[in-house]
Amino acid sequence: MVHTFTLENGVRGIVKRMEGLLSVTMGVLVGTGSAFESDEEDGLSHFIEHVQFKGTDKHNAFELSDAFDAIGAQVNAFTGKDVTCYYAKTTSDHAAEAFALLSELFLDSVFPEEELEKEKGVIVEEIHMDEDSPEDLCLDLLARAYYGEGNYGRNTLGPEENVRRFTRADIFNYKKRRYVPQNVVLSFAGNISPKKAEELARTYFGKMEGDPFVQTEIAVSPRTDAVFRKKPIEQVHFAVAFPSVPRDDPAYPAVQVMNLALGGGSSSRLFKRVREELGLAYSVYSYPSSYREAGVLCVYAGVSPKKAEAAAEAVLDTISAFRREGLTEEEFLRGKEQVRSAIIFSQESTSSQMLLYGKQLLYKNEIYDFSARMKEIAELKKESVEEALGRAFDFSRSASSTVGNLKAGLTLR
Repeated sequence: MVHTFTLENGVRGIVKRMEGLLSVTMGVLVGTGSAFESDEEDGLSHFIEHVQFKGTDKHNAFELSDAFDAIGAQVNAFTGKDVTCYYAKTTSDHAAEAFALLSELFLDSVFPEEELEKEKGVIVEEIHMDEDSPEDLCLDLLARAYYGEGNYGRNTLGPEENVRRFTRADIFNYKKRRYVPQNVVLSFAGNISPKKAEELARTYFGKMEGDPFVQTEIAVSPRTDAVFRKKPIEQVHFAVAFPSVPRDDPAYPAVQVMNLALGGGSSSRLFKRVREELGLAYSVYSYPSSYREAGVLCVYAGVSPKKAEAAAEAVLDTISAFRREGLTEEEFLRGKEQVRSAIIFSQESTSSQMLLYGKQLLYKNEIYDFSARMKEIAELKKESVEEALGRAFDFSRSASSTVGNLKAGLTLR
């Protein structure tokens, strides 16, 4: 059962009731993230997400945490490139209390100066941690190599110098543009009635104010850069990004199945060839990453410096052979079942459903249609996947990144 509503101020809501459960996940989704930032704002969406928890007129940061803990609720948030989400998971009998607290930290945060300064130190350490995670760093650099310095090429953390100079005024100016009712979706998933969820939404978000929302259009200009970061580490990490389809493209299901055959699991070609047969890598995989305007299909591997050249050659050869040979019937059927099962598994998680239905309403102002999605996968033809494969893996339009203790980056085309 799915119920939607729109408050008088423009805040939208969606409720996915999951009877038989004893819990509910409630989220506040904002259509903003690093892709909508200017150079001066780079990292500000993530900074705001952190400091949103640092106290209100009623409670300081510790009191908020204690209040959630007192009812056994879990609370967290994340910042993406095109969405920021604050959410709480609780037992159904504490839904009203948890949503009241979630609403308070979202709507009534006061951003104390002393807390902002302390949190800057925390985020700077997070930036350092990201630098010390070569796999994450490699994929961050890959996004920059393909999308450039702006929009989807930005790391959500931003540069350290930006974080250190952010002010309360920066927070309020940004929130005035992006944290407005028409750019907010409330999503409930679990054992909660639509009536109760809508009552909670009206009670706490009905008076939310804000200027009319004006969406920032994102212009994507794919690049073919090769980025290298020398680091004295034990492995070499490399990745390649190929042009792919946006998230709403009709060919996206075909790309999902194609990706699973190439590098989406332990039965994929990359895993079997590069890891199992040649023993060149412990971690090797591929994945699609899609946004409203564009998408990429990425391939990643982490290898020994001594095997880096051989591993890169094996990865590129496997991709070329896949494109040349096409998809087997076994790979096609297995990929369809993997996509299908992942969709079904997500239906049993309140957190997954909160995010899935919330994003669909936020991005497209539509209700996610589980039956239509299952039908789409069931009716997917092998020819459609082969057609997607025929358009994929254009090395002349690819970008790449390398991180490791080498003299130069690997040649990945």
